[in-house]
Amino acid sequence: MVTPQHFSVMLNISLNPSEAVLGKIIACLILKITSLYQLDAIPTVGSSTWLGSWWAGINFITHATEVIQVGYAKAAPFKVATLYRWMVIVSGPLYSEEIRKSRDDELSFLEATNDSMKVEYTLGHNIHHNPYHIPIIRSQLTRNLGVLYPDIRDELVTAFEETLDLKGNEWKSVLAFNTIQQVVCRTSNRIFVGLPLCRNSDWVDLSIKFTLDVVKGAFVIGLFPKFMAPLVARFMTSIPGSTRRAMKHLRPIVEERQKSLDEYGDAWAGKPKDILSWLMDEAEGSERTLKSLTQRVLTLNFVAIHASVYSFTQALCNLAANPQYIQPLREEVESIVKTEGWSRGSLAKMRKIDSFLKESQRMEGIDCLGMTRKAMKDFMFSDGTVIPKGTIVAIASRSTQFDDKIYENADMFDPFRFANMRDEDGEGVKHQFVSTGPEYLPFGHGKHACPGRFFAANELKSMLAHIVMWYDIKLEDGASSPQCMRIGTAIAADPNAKVVFRKRVY
Repeated sequence: MVTPQHFSVMLNISLNPSEAVLGKIIACLILKITSLYQLDAIPTVGSSTWLGSWWAGINFITHATEVIQVGYAKAAPFKVATLYRWMVIVSGPLYSEEIRKSRDDELSFLEATNDSMKVEYTLGHNIHHNPYHIPIIRSQLTRNLGVLYPDIRDELVTAFEETLDLKGNEWKSVLAFNTIQQVVCRTSNRIFVGLPLCRNSDWVDLSIKFTLDVVKGAFVIGLFPKFMAPLVARFMTSIPGSTRRAMKHLRPIVEERQKSLDEYGDAWAGKPKDILSWLMDEAEGSERTLKSLTQRVLTLNFVAIHASVYSFTQALCNLAANPQYIQPLREEVESIVKTEGWSRGSLAKMRKIDSFLKESQRMEGIDCLGMTRKAMKDFMFSDGTVIPKGTIVAIASRSTQFDDKIYENADMFDPFRFANMRDEDGEGVKHQFVSTGPEYLPFGHGKHACPGRFFAANELKSMLAHIVMWYDIKLEDGASSPQCMRIGTAIAADPNAKVVFRKRVY
């Protein structure tokens, strides 16, 4: 039998890019029509015809939020057409719980991520097939956040001071996204690779650029048949060049640390407590090479910069657009820091800071879908809904988070919503920024919930607390509240939004 994959190969004997893309489109059309019949029992939002589904896929690029909301209102599983395939979207505790409990050989998070981001070719084969960095983030990093906190705070304070470069009491307008990129990149790399590299301008630039390289690379690779992916990644993306550039920075550091490891063992005196050290401790075989270690560090930069920058930029814009909330945040931070200083423990007591970030992320996260999985075999939910092998399934997370039956006045920005819920419920954990559940999915839920969310929360809460303590902020005169951009299911803070800073006037 000739499969769509065979058809794609037959059409792409030549490496001519236009022919390759044409072959990809035709192969995906066949795949889309074939999968439509397999998903026939699941209602469609949009058109189900072969031509109409292509138009629906194009429409989904610019109106995914509205399309998903139409399906969510039906309170039942539905399918939508993306440009190249069908996707099944579900909602509600029953489905999120069954996705959470599913085995990786049934519904795979890693394979869904690989499908969308082409991880094997953008971040590296071993990143996908041997993600040993994940337990390091989940265990060593989270366990050491208290010890690492002085470094986190020192770096973000220095990064804000140097990036903003304020003079006297002047107001200075800055691009919020670019400013936060610098601060997040430097602060994260203080914990990833330490001083002085985290402050090296070329390292910071390449770390930020690598994030864009991965996104653009995944898009370009996705235009071609899978068998061409290695060649496309090598010759038509910037990723190999960025990796070589990063290796030049890491080589002397890795060689020096390896020498100490060889001479003195794992517990050598003066051993840095950072991600690079933990990666070197755990790496085995080919993972110990400079290239492999570099790919791990760049991967962590991609995750940290991509998620944290978008999340915090939106929170910063929300604060600048709603200056009435600066004083209550400031009073909370001042009262806690006055008695307890700056520490991970004092951060944990800043409920309004925590709530502000969580509410901003509820309103505008980085995606309107959550818990995305790829069916590795036919999967049946307990209500009888069947997800055929190879199908992508996800939860309508943004629609859930805008449901008035779940959150009162859900379409209204209420920055202390979760702080009030914690006070009312007498619950100290359930409504924290890092907490996950079927009604709040920006970090995912279950065993594949973001392992770095505790680090990210500490970093972002520290940044927000620092801003309200040491700066006055506002939007430019006459400016309206910045609006997020949407491309497909992705949500991104406006990269052109400006926020005006000055040193706090007492």
